[in-house]
Amino acid sequence: MTKIDLNSDLGESFGRYSLGRDSEIIPLVSSVNIACGFHAGDPDVMAKTVALAEEAGIGVGAHPGFPDLQGFGRRKMAMKPTEVKNMITYQVGALMAFTSNKKLQHVKPHGALYNMAATDHDLAVAICEGIKQVDPDLPIYGLANSELIKAAQEVGIPYAQEAFGDRNYNADGTLVSRSLPKAVIKDPQEVAKRVKIMIENEEIIAIDGTKIPLKPDSICVHGDNQQALNIVSELRATLIDAGIEIIPF
Repeated sequence: MTKIDLNSDLGESFGRYSLGRDSEIIPLVSSVNIACGFHAGDPDVMAKTVALAEEAGIGVGAHPGFPDLQGFGRRKMAMKPTEVKNMITYQVGALMAFTSNKKLQHVKPHGALYNMAATDHDLAVAICEGIKQVDPDLPIYGLANSELIKAAQEVGIPYAQEAFGDRNYNADGTLVSRSLPKAVIKDPQEVAKRVKIMIENEEIIAIDGTKIPLKPDSICVHGDNQQALNIVSELRATLIDAGIEIIPF
């Protein structure tokens, strides 16, 4: 039976401000990426989200990003590799402390950090080194076929090739910028259809029609997408109907 990990970015509320429908999405996915307080989240939200995920028996991952609460970590920042490494170690270690067994399933960089590292090898290496500092056996979720995957191989940490169900792709395998039209896909049926093709045909169809070879280990749906709950529900039903098992990475 074909197997896939279904992950979502959660724990992105802050203080009295609530974002996403975490408690409803958690039972529908197999892994979560929890914000670590830099781009979103705070200690109380981190603790609550980890507890919800552990109660549901799904994989808990850290979701470190740039220190950019106002921009939600989606603005590019110029940081030295050592600064990035330490920033990652700090955030991953913080989330790990909230887990019951002091273990995480994975780490997935957030937003601009993730997208920049997909093409910037030095940045990708710094991220992987920051993870290795915490736990050399801790996998990174990286954009499939990107510099993040190459860096993980170079640094010597495990990795999962990630694909996005609710984002459009450029012909080179990178994600279409959120500043451009049609970057985010909001139709649940369209997302489910795309993901089914990704898994069964091992390819992604870019926004210009280019077919990009890919064998995903994990599929992401963003928790801040307004249609997130409907998308995850439709996607889960479609995959199960297709005989695809949803399990943690």
